[in-house]
Amino acid sequence: MKSTSWSPVAKWYNQVVGEGGHYFHQHVILPHLTSLLDPQPGQSVLDIGCGQGIYARTLLPSVHYTGIDSSKDLILEAKKLTKNPHHQYYVADVTVSLPVATSSFDHAVCLLALQNIKDGSRVIKNVSTALKSNGDFVVVLNHPCFRIPRQSSWGVDVSNKLEYRRVNRYLSPLEIPINAHPGLKDSPLTWTFHEPLEYYFKALKQAGMVITDLEEWTSDKQSVGKAARAENRARKEFPLFLAIKASKISL
Repeated sequence: MKSTSWSPVAKWYNQVVGEGGHYFHQHVILPHLTSLLDPQPGQSVLDIGCGQGIYARTLLPSVHYTGIDSSKDLILEAKKLTKNPHHQYYVADVTVSLPVATSSFDHAVCLLALQNIKDGSRVIKNVSTALKSNGDFVVVLNHPCFRIPRQSSWGVDVSNKLEYRRVNRYLSPLEIPINAHPGLKDSPLTWTFHEPLEYYFKALKQAGMVITDLEEWTSDKQSVGKAARAENRARKEFPLFLAIKASKISL
């Protein structure tokens, strides 16, 4: 079984992401996330694939936060960066089980991590078990319709002055290796696992959850130069990220 831990690339990932997240964390994901999920003082939040705990540092100080990641190195970094008595971290394989009590969390998130975990449906089932009745779960994905590594790309229609998105494959589940340092010999690999939208809908349904909201987030960047108009228009039409909010059905 291939390893999906990010420990081999932890040092590189720490440099890229840092304490506050990369550009799209700061400008797109975290600002939009607050409209879907706004934990209040005293409530509890579970963060799956938490990495360095970026989301933890956006929460009110009295929110009870638990971050879980399979990478010991990233969890160590999270603990260094977050000094809050209401925060705790665990190293665990979230596809097997979660080291938390059942029905104990008000909210859960998984930000840009589910696609890096093989068999995401097991993760969703485990998160549902950890949530209280009516608890919310927000998953943020690289948009599975438009951002498929090695299977999607930009194209230029010169005659119509358009940029378009080309997608070679979509419905087929894919296991795609990602070279952390292209061009370097023996560069470590990470993995992404593409699934179509119906996979996530069915996994949530089978885990006893119902989708309550869905948003598609575009880049806020702006191009300049001769191709700026086409690039900016395409950027507004093809979202980078998909956010799904689901609620655990009350029994």
